Amino acid sequence: MIPNEQFWRGKHVLVTGHTGFKGAWLVTWLSKMGSKVCGYSLAPEGDDNLWVDLEIEDSVESVIGDINDTDKLNELFQRFQPEIIIHLAAQSLVLQSYDTPVETFASNVLGVVSLLDVARQHESVSAIVIATSDKCYENQELDQPFQETDRFGGRDPYSASKGCAEIAAASMRSSFYQPGNTTGHPAQIATVRAGNVIGGGDWSANRLVPDIIRGCLDDERKVIIRSPASVRPWQHVLEPLCGYILLAERLCSQSIEYADGWNFGPGSSSEQPVLAVAKSLLSFFDDAELGVQGNTNAPHEAKLLRLDASKAQNELGWQPKLGFEETVSFTADWYARWSRGEPARAITEQQISAYCADDEG
Repeated sequence: MIPNEQFWRGKHVLVTGHTGFKGAWLVTWLSKMGSKVCGYSLAPEGDDNLWVDLEIEDSVESVIGDINDTDKLNELFQRFQPEIIIHLAAQSLVLQSYDTPVETFASNVLGVVSLLDVARQHESVSAIVIATSDKCYENQELDQPFQETDRFGGRDPYSASKGCAEIAAASMRSSFYQPGNTTGHPAQIATVRAGNVIGGGDWSANRLVPDIIRGCLDDERKVIIRSPASVRPWQHVLEPLCGYILLAERLCSQSIEYADGWNFGPGSSSEQPVLAVAKSLLSFFDDAELGVQGNTNAPHEAKLLRLDASKAQNELGWQPKLGFEETVSFTADWYARWSRGEPARAITEQQISAYCADDEG
Protein backbone atom coordinates (compact mmCIF):
# COMPACT_ATOMS: atom_id res chain seq x y z
CA MET A 1 0.00 0.00 0.00
CA ILE A 2 1.01 3.57 -0.62
CA PRO A 3 -0.35 6.71 1.07
CA ASN A 4 -3.67 8.11 -0.13
CA GLU A 5 -2.73 11.45 -1.71
CA GLN A 6 -6.35 12.58 -1.75
CA PHE A 7 -6.54 12.06 2.02
CA TRP A 8 -3.41 14.11 2.65
CA ARG A 9 -4.13 16.97 0.26
CA GLY A 10 -4.81 20.09 2.33
CA LYS A 11 -4.34 18.36 5.71
CA HIS A 12 -2.61 20.44 8.41
CA VAL A 13 0.28 18.23 9.50
CA LEU A 14 2.77 19.09 12.25
CA VAL A 15 6.09 17.23 12.05
CA THR A 16 8.43 17.63 15.00
CA GLY A 17 12.10 17.04 14.32
CA HIS A 18 11.77 18.15 10.69
CA THR A 19 15.38 19.35 10.53
CA GLY A 20 16.60 15.81 11.20
CA PHE A 21 17.22 13.14 8.59
CA LYS A 22 13.90 11.27 8.82
CA GLY A 23 11.97 14.47 9.39
CA ALA A 24 13.35 16.10 6.24
CA TRP A 25 12.33 13.10 4.12
CA LEU A 26 8.88 13.06 5.75
CA VAL A 27 8.05 16.73 5.21
CA THR A 28 9.20 16.41 1.60
CA TRP A 29 6.82 13.49 1.05
CA LEU A 30 3.88 15.19 2.79
CA SER A 31 4.45 18.43 0.90
CA LYS A 32 4.65 16.51 -2.36
CA MET A 33 1.18 15.07 -1.61
CA GLY A 34 -0.25 18.56 -1.04
CA SER A 35 -0.38 18.70 2.76
CA LYS A 36 -0.02 21.99 4.60
CA VAL A 37 3.08 21.10 6.60
CA CYS A 38 4.63 22.85 9.59
CA GLY A 39 7.90 21.61 11.06
CA TYR A 40 8.96 22.26 14.65
CA SER A 41 12.51 21.42 15.66
CA LEU A 42 15.84 22.60 16.95
CA ALA A 43 18.03 24.38 14.43
CA PRO A 44 19.80 22.18 11.85
CA GLU A 45 23.17 20.84 12.97
CA GLY A 46 26.44 20.54 11.07
CA ASP A 47 27.79 21.97 7.84
CA ASP A 48 25.92 19.33 5.81
CA ASN A 49 22.21 18.97 6.59
CA LEU A 50 19.47 17.50 4.44
CA TRP A 51 16.82 20.00 5.56
CA VAL A 52 19.05 22.90 4.52
CA ASP A 53 20.03 21.22 1.25
CA LEU A 54 16.39 20.57 0.33
CA GLU A 55 15.59 24.30 0.18
CA ILE A 56 11.94 23.45 0.73
CA GLU A 57 10.77 26.33 2.91
CA ASP A 58 8.65 27.57 0.01
CA SER A 59 6.22 24.73 0.79
CA VAL A 60 6.98 23.76 4.41
CA GLU A 61 6.75 26.22 7.29
CA SER A 62 9.73 25.86 9.64
CA VAL A 63 9.58 26.84 13.31
CA ILE A 64 12.76 26.54 15.37
CA GLY A 65 12.17 25.68 19.00
CA ASP A 66 12.70 23.19 21.83
CA ILE A 67 10.11 20.41 22.15
CA ASN A 68 9.86 21.19 25.87
CA ASP A 69 9.05 24.88 25.29
CA THR A 70 5.33 24.42 25.89
CA ASP A 71 4.52 28.14 25.58
CA LYS A 72 5.96 28.20 22.07
CA LEU A 73 4.22 24.95 21.19
CA ASN A 74 0.87 26.31 22.40
CA GLU A 75 1.29 29.42 20.26
CA LEU A 76 2.04 27.23 17.24
CA PHE A 77 -0.99 24.99 17.86
CA GLN A 78 -3.29 28.00 18.22
CA ARG A 79 -2.08 29.49 14.95
CA PHE A 80 -1.53 26.40 12.78
CA GLN A 81 -4.38 24.19 14.10
CA PRO A 82 -2.70 20.83 13.32
CA GLU A 83 -4.95 17.90 12.47
CA ILE A 84 -2.20 15.25 12.42
CA ILE A 85 1.05 15.21 14.39
CA ILE A 86 4.03 13.01 13.59
CA HIS A 87 6.55 13.31 16.40
CA LEU A 88 10.15 12.61 15.41
CA ALA A 89 11.99 15.18 17.56
CA ALA A 90 14.58 13.37 19.66
CA GLN A 91 18.21 12.93 20.58
CA SER A 92 18.76 10.03 18.20
CA LEU A 93 22.31 8.75 18.74
CA VAL A 94 23.38 6.00 21.14
CA LEU A 95 26.96 7.21 21.55
CA GLN A 96 25.89 10.81 22.14
CA SER A 97 23.57 9.63 24.90
CA TYR A 98 26.62 8.60 26.93
CA ASP A 99 27.96 12.16 26.66
CA THR A 100 24.62 13.91 27.25
CA PRO A 101 22.33 11.61 29.28
CA VAL A 102 20.29 14.43 30.83
CA GLU A 103 19.66 16.04 27.45
CA THR A 104 18.76 12.62 26.01
CA PHE A 105 16.12 11.84 28.64
CA ALA A 106 14.76 15.41 28.55
CA SER A 107 14.31 15.30 24.79
CA ASN A 108 13.17 11.71 24.38
CA VAL A 109 10.91 11.28 27.42
CA LEU A 110 9.85 14.70 28.69
CA GLY A 111 9.49 15.82 25.07
CA VAL A 112 6.76 13.21 24.51
CA VAL A 113 4.93 14.32 27.65
CA SER A 114 5.22 18.01 26.73
CA LEU A 115 3.87 17.45 23.23
CA LEU A 116 0.92 15.30 24.36
CA ASP A 117 0.07 17.72 27.16
CA VAL A 118 -0.12 20.61 24.69
CA ALA A 119 -2.00 18.57 22.06
CA ARG A 120 -4.79 17.64 24.50
CA GLN A 121 -5.62 21.34 24.85
CA HIS A 122 -6.43 21.75 21.14
CA GLU A 123 -9.54 20.35 19.46
CA SER A 124 -8.05 20.38 15.95
CA VAL A 125 -5.86 17.31 16.61
CA SER A 126 -7.24 13.96 15.37
CA ALA A 127 -4.18 11.69 15.23
CA ILE A 128 -0.71 11.56 16.79
CA VAL A 129 2.09 9.21 15.73
CA ILE A 130 5.07 9.10 18.10
CA ALA A 131 8.32 7.57 16.84
CA THR A 132 10.46 5.80 19.41
CA SER A 133 12.97 3.13 18.31
CA ASP A 134 13.63 -0.58 17.97
CA LYS A 135 16.00 -0.01 20.90
CA CYS A 136 13.05 0.58 23.24
CA TYR A 137 12.93 -3.17 23.97
CA GLU A 138 14.88 -4.89 26.74
CA ASN A 139 17.54 -6.53 24.60
CA GLN A 140 19.11 -9.73 25.91
CA GLU A 141 20.62 -10.35 22.46
CA LEU A 142 18.73 -13.54 21.81
CA ASP A 143 18.26 -14.79 18.28
CA GLN A 144 14.62 -13.77 17.97
CA PRO A 145 12.82 -10.66 16.70
CA PHE A 146 11.05 -8.33 19.07
CA GLN A 147 7.25 -8.25 19.09
CA GLU A 148 5.14 -5.31 20.21
CA THR A 149 4.21 -7.14 23.42
CA ASP A 150 7.83 -7.57 24.54
CA ARG A 151 9.16 -5.80 27.60
CA PHE A 152 10.70 -2.32 27.35
CA GLY A 153 14.18 -1.64 28.67
CA GLY A 154 17.60 -0.36 27.74
CA ARG A 155 21.16 -0.51 29.02
CA ASP A 156 22.50 2.70 27.44
CA PRO A 157 20.80 6.07 28.09
CA TYR A 158 19.41 6.31 24.54
CA SER A 159 17.74 2.88 24.62
CA ALA A 160 16.42 3.42 28.14
CA SER A 161 14.99 6.79 27.14
CA LYS A 162 13.09 5.18 24.27
CA GLY A 163 11.64 2.51 26.54
CA CYS A 164 10.60 5.28 28.93
CA ALA A 165 9.07 7.23 26.02
CA GLU A 166 6.81 4.26 25.24
CA ILE A 167 5.64 4.07 28.86
CA ALA A 168 5.14 7.85 29.02
CA ALA A 169 3.09 7.89 25.81
CA ALA A 170 0.87 5.06 27.05
CA SER A 171 0.37 6.82 30.38
CA MET A 172 -0.60 10.12 28.75
CA ARG A 173 -2.95 8.31 26.37
CA SER A 174 -4.79 6.43 29.11
CA SER A 175 -4.89 9.43 31.46
CA PHE A 176 -5.89 12.28 29.17
CA TYR A 177 -7.22 10.82 25.91
CA GLN A 178 -10.19 8.62 25.07
CA PRO A 179 -11.08 5.83 25.62
CA GLY A 180 -8.85 5.55 28.71
CA ASN A 181 -10.44 8.76 29.97
CA THR A 182 -14.04 8.95 28.75
CA THR A 183 -14.01 12.76 29.03
CA GLY A 184 -10.54 13.06 27.51
CA HIS A 185 -9.35 14.34 24.16
CA PRO A 186 -10.62 12.20 21.23
CA ALA A 187 -7.32 12.13 19.28
CA GLN A 188 -5.92 8.64 18.66
CA ILE A 189 -2.26 8.07 19.64
CA ALA A 190 0.11 5.39 18.35
CA THR A 191 3.80 4.71 18.84
CA VAL A 192 6.07 3.39 16.10
CA ARG A 193 9.39 1.55 16.23
CA ALA A 194 11.72 1.15 13.27
CA GLY A 195 15.05 -0.57 12.73
CA ASN A 196 18.26 1.00 11.48
CA VAL A 197 17.14 3.47 8.84
CA ILE A 198 19.44 4.53 6.02
CA GLY A 199 19.07 6.72 2.96
CA GLY A 200 20.45 9.72 1.16
CA GLY A 201 21.09 12.94 3.03
CA ASP A 202 21.99 11.50 6.44
CA TRP A 203 25.10 13.29 7.70
CA SER A 204 24.89 12.39 11.42
CA ALA A 205 28.10 11.85 13.35
CA ASN A 206 28.99 8.33 14.51
CA ARG A 207 26.46 6.70 12.21
CA LEU A 208 27.52 3.99 9.79
CA VAL A 209 26.30 5.18 6.39
CA PRO A 210 27.27 8.86 6.80
CA ASP A 211 30.72 7.79 8.01
CA ILE A 212 31.12 5.51 4.99
CA ILE A 213 29.99 8.18 2.54
CA ARG A 214 32.29 10.80 4.05
CA GLY A 215 35.15 8.36 3.63
CA CYS A 216 34.20 7.61 0.02
CA LEU A 217 34.01 11.28 -0.90
CA ASP A 218 37.04 12.71 0.91
CA ASP A 219 40.48 13.03 -0.67
CA GLU A 220 41.98 9.97 1.04
CA ARG A 221 39.09 7.71 -0.07
CA LYS A 222 39.41 5.62 3.09
CA VAL A 223 36.51 4.16 5.09
CA ILE A 224 36.94 2.93 8.67
CA ILE A 225 34.18 0.94 10.38
CA ARG A 226 33.72 -0.40 13.90
CA SER A 227 31.81 -3.48 15.07
CA PRO A 228 31.79 -5.21 11.64
CA ALA A 229 29.87 -8.24 12.97
CA SER A 230 26.98 -6.26 14.52
CA VAL A 231 23.71 -7.22 12.83
CA ARG A 232 21.03 -4.61 12.19
CA PRO A 233 17.69 -4.64 10.33
CA TRP A 234 18.68 -2.17 7.60
CA GLN A 235 15.82 -0.43 5.83
CA HIS A 236 15.48 2.58 3.58
CA VAL A 237 14.03 5.65 5.25
CA LEU A 238 10.97 5.56 2.98
CA GLU A 239 9.87 2.18 4.35
CA PRO A 240 9.02 3.17 7.95
CA LEU A 241 7.85 6.62 6.86
CA CYS A 242 5.32 4.93 4.59
CA GLY A 243 4.15 2.95 7.61
CA TYR A 244 3.84 6.07 9.77
CA ILE A 245 1.78 7.81 7.07
CA LEU A 246 -0.52 4.82 6.57
CA LEU A 247 -0.99 4.49 10.33
CA ALA A 248 -1.90 8.19 10.65
CA GLU A 249 -4.59 7.68 8.00
CA ARG A 250 -6.08 4.83 10.02
CA LEU A 251 -5.90 6.78 13.29
CA CYS A 252 -7.94 9.57 11.73
CA SER A 253 -10.79 7.09 11.28
CA GLN A 254 -11.01 7.14 15.10
CA SER A 255 -10.64 3.35 15.21
CA ILE A 256 -9.15 2.65 18.63
CA GLU A 257 -7.53 -0.63 17.55
CA TYR A 258 -4.82 1.37 15.78
CA ALA A 259 -3.96 3.41 18.91
CA ASP A 260 -1.18 1.05 19.94
CA GLY A 261 2.51 0.28 19.39
CA TRP A 262 3.74 -0.82 15.95
CA ASN A 263 6.96 -2.32 14.59
CA PHE A 264 8.16 -1.43 11.09
CA GLY A 265 11.09 -3.64 10.16
CA PRO A 266 12.51 -5.04 6.94
CA GLY A 267 12.44 -8.60 5.68
CA SER A 268 14.93 -11.12 7.05
CA SER A 269 17.24 -10.71 4.02
CA SER A 270 17.91 -7.12 5.13
CA GLU A 271 19.19 -8.21 8.54
CA GLN A 272 22.87 -7.86 7.66
CA PRO A 273 26.13 -7.24 9.53
CA VAL A 274 27.80 -3.84 9.39
CA LEU A 275 30.55 -5.26 7.17
CA ALA A 276 28.04 -6.27 4.48
CA VAL A 277 26.57 -2.75 4.38
CA ALA A 278 30.02 -1.20 4.09
CA LYS A 279 31.10 -3.51 1.26
CA SER A 280 27.85 -2.98 -0.64
CA LEU A 281 28.07 0.80 -0.41
CA LEU A 282 31.74 0.89 -1.38
CA SER A 283 30.95 -1.05 -4.55
CA PHE A 284 29.20 2.08 -5.87
CA PHE A 285 32.24 4.31 -5.37
CA ASP A 286 35.55 3.88 -7.19
CA ASP A 287 38.88 3.51 -5.38
CA ALA A 288 37.49 3.65 -1.82
CA GLU A 289 39.44 1.54 0.68
CA LEU A 290 37.82 -0.26 3.64
CA GLY A 291 39.41 -0.75 7.04
CA VAL A 292 38.22 -2.05 10.42
CA GLN A 293 39.21 -0.32 13.64
CA GLY A 294 38.36 -2.02 16.93
CA ASN A 295 37.92 -0.12 20.18
CA THR A 296 37.80 -2.22 23.34
CA ASN A 297 36.98 0.91 25.39
CA ALA A 298 33.94 1.87 23.30
CA PRO A 299 30.61 2.24 25.18
CA HIS A 300 28.24 -0.70 24.99
CA GLU A 301 26.05 -1.03 21.91
CA ALA A 302 23.70 -3.97 21.31
CA LYS A 303 25.06 -6.45 18.78
CA LEU A 304 21.74 -7.87 17.58
CA LEU A 305 18.44 -6.07 16.97
CA ARG A 306 15.56 -7.56 14.99
CA LEU A 307 11.89 -6.58 14.71
CA ASP A 308 8.81 -8.67 13.99
CA ALA A 309 6.65 -6.48 11.72
CA SER A 310 3.90 -9.04 11.12
CA LYS A 311 1.35 -6.94 13.01
CA ALA A 312 1.82 -3.99 10.63
CA GLN A 313 1.71 -6.34 7.67
CA ASN A 314 -1.45 -8.12 8.77
CA GLU A 315 -3.43 -5.23 10.26
CA LEU A 316 -2.24 -2.20 8.27
CA GLY A 317 -1.44 -3.86 4.97
CA TRP A 318 2.06 -2.35 5.13
CA GLN A 319 4.84 -4.37 3.50
CA PRO A 320 8.57 -3.66 3.15
CA LYS A 321 9.16 -3.25 -0.57
CA LEU A 322 12.91 -2.72 -0.87
CA GLY A 323 15.28 -5.62 -0.33
CA PHE A 324 18.79 -5.14 1.02
CA GLU A 325 20.41 -4.51 -2.36
CA GLU A 326 17.68 -2.07 -3.40
CA THR A 327 18.01 -0.23 -0.09
CA VAL A 328 21.75 0.18 -0.58
CA SER A 329 21.27 1.12 -4.24
CA PHE A 330 18.72 3.86 -3.42
CA THR A 331 21.08 5.20 -0.76
CA ALA A 332 24.25 5.14 -2.85
CA ASP A 333 22.43 6.64 -5.85
CA TRP A 334 21.26 9.62 -3.75
CA TYR A 335 24.75 10.42 -2.49
CA ALA A 336 26.39 9.89 -5.88
CA ARG A 337 23.96 12.24 -7.63
CA TRP A 338 24.27 14.81 -4.85
CA SER A 339 28.08 14.70 -5.10
CA ARG A 340 27.77 15.49 -8.82
CA GLY A 341 25.80 18.64 -8.04
CA GLU A 342 22.18 17.53 -8.53
CA PRO A 343 19.73 19.38 -6.23
CA ALA A 344 18.86 17.44 -3.06
CA ARG A 345 15.17 18.24 -3.42
CA ALA A 346 14.97 16.87 -6.97
CA ILE A 347 16.76 13.64 -5.99
CA THR A 348 14.60 13.16 -2.89
CA GLU A 349 11.31 13.78 -4.68
CA GLN A 350 12.34 11.49 -7.55
CA GLN A 351 13.13 8.66 -5.14
CA ILE A 352 9.79 9.11 -3.37
CA SER A 353 8.05 8.88 -6.76
CA ALA A 354 10.08 5.79 -7.69
CA TYR A 355 9.22 4.12 -4.39
CA CYS A 356 5.50 4.75 -4.86
CA ALA A 357 5.60 3.74 -8.55
CA ASP A 358 7.33 0.49 -7.62
CA ASP A 359 4.43 -0.28 -5.31
CA GLU A 360 1.86 0.53 -7.99
CA GLY A 361 3.65 -1.77 -10.43
